[in-house]
Amino acid sequence: MEKRIGSILILVTGKEFIAEFNQILSSHSSIIIGRQGIPLRERSINVISLVVEGSTDEIGALTGQLGRLKGLRVRSVMARDQAL
Repeated sequence: MEKRIGSILILVTGKEFIAEFNQILSSHSSIIIGRQGIPLRERSINVISLVVEGSTDEIGALTGQLGRLKGLRVRSVMARDQAL
C-alpha cells in the first residue's frame, strides 16, 4: 500500500483516559514520526499534534481508536501525494 504523510490534531479535555490514550499511541508507534504537546492550563485543554506516515488504513485505524475516547476531539489531514 502507498504510504502518505499526514497530521493529526488532538484536543484533550479530560484526564481519565490518558493510560488508554498512550496505549493506543504506542500500538501505532510505527507510523508516528513526531509528537508535540502543548498544555493550555488556563483553559484546561491540552493540544497534541502528531505527524504520521502510513497507509490510509493505518492512519484511519489510529484516528478511529482515538476518536472513540471521551474527552478527545480528533481531526486529521493527509497530503494528496508524496511531492509536497
